[in-house]
Amino acid sequence: MHSDKLKTNMKRNRSTLFAVEGRPFIIPLVVLTLILAVVQCAWWVILSAAVTFFVAYFFRNPPRDIPGEDKAVISPADGRIVQKKLVSNNEYLNSDAMKVSVFMNVFNVHVNRAPFAGKVLRVEYHPGKFVNASFDKASELNERNAVTIETDDGKKILFVQIAGLIARRIVCYVNEGDCLAKGERFGLIRFGSRVDVYLPVDAQINVNIGDKVIAGETVLGYIK
Repeated sequence: MHSDKLKTNMKRNRSTLFAVEGRPFIIPLVVLTLILAVVQCAWWVILSAAVTFFVAYFFRNPPRDIPGEDKAVISPADGRIVQKKLVSNNEYLNSDAMKVSVFMNVFNVHVNRAPFAGKVLRVEYHPGKFVNASFDKASELNERNAVTIETDDGKKILFVQIAGLIARRIVCYVNEGDCLAKGERFGLIRFGSRVDVYLPVDAQINVNIGDKVIAGETVLGYIK
């Protein structure tokens, strides 16, 4: 039943203005703001309206123009590149990989998108700490959810949702055996976080540390 609900949310997120996970936050805040307006609590109305606007802004779910290049790997998250390096014996892939990390602050869109098309081989959730997601150690210490897919060419790509200092809830819609399209929404992380992408070692990486990226649109590199 829980899996069915998540898949329903995934479908609804394709066309909704706000991610459905934001409704439990947005709707009560809207109701509170209206009540305060009725009883004419001016300053409280302003404060409540401001909080409502911020929460709604955080859960926004904009459409994106997905690049049509077959070999292009796109960013799974809005934010900036905080890491790009070769890592040895990745714990999920058991092989060397090129790691690209995208840090999201609280003002970025937090709906995550699949960086490449493929079949989901494995989904692994790990509880953990909540250190600043921009730190390298967050990849090993923080709460995280790892999704491994296999492309049509038999190559494996891993992307890991990592909770941050403020984020305390990772949402992932996909399960083992699901097929993801490039740019398809697969989850989100609430209130500040990071997504790591692990690519084959021969992948061409086109971004550098400090670059700003857009989920579903910015090309991180190319699979050979």
